[in-house]
Amino acid sequence: MAVITRVFDFIFGDGRNVLRETAEVFRENAEAGAARAETRHAAAMSQFGAEFGQPKRGAFDRFMDALNRLPRPFMAMGCIGLFVSAMVDPPWFAARMQGVALVPEPLWWLLGVIVSFYFGARHQLKGQEFQKAMAAHLCAVSALQSLDTVQSAEENAALRDWRRSQDT
Repeated sequence: MAVITRVFDFIFGDGRNVLRETAEVFRENAEAGAARAETRHAAAMSQFGAEFGQPKRGAFDRFMDALNRLPRPFMAMGCIGLFVSAMVDPPWFAARMQGVALVPEPLWWLLGVIVSFYFGARHQLKGQEFQKAMAAHLCAVSALQSLDTVQSAEENAALRDWRRSQDT
């Protein structure tokens, strides 16, 4: 009877389960895997929330953003309106285009510079705001990941046993 007791103590004793630990070498522990997947999912959702969350802005800022969104649609609708006016009243359209042809070339250059600087500056501003938000978010995510790494190292039984063996 003592032999059987020692065999069971060897397999299931010392608060360990050798069969389970051996099986986990070949097959993932489903409960621990689900916990890791839930942690990964929660981290991804918090990242998406930070990435796509909009900061609270005042009424003036919202009004100015709305005004800044108007030139592009107005220019697009204006071009379509030119096509429609050419179809509806060709002589009227031809007279207007003759007037446009009389505009001096330096004035066209000036208009091109103003439009390109307006759109270029807006594009750069929005790009920089996005990069700042992403940098702040990535710093927060890396801090959380380093904290998770420290916590997972403390929970790792093999690493804990190895550290104990190094201390002795």
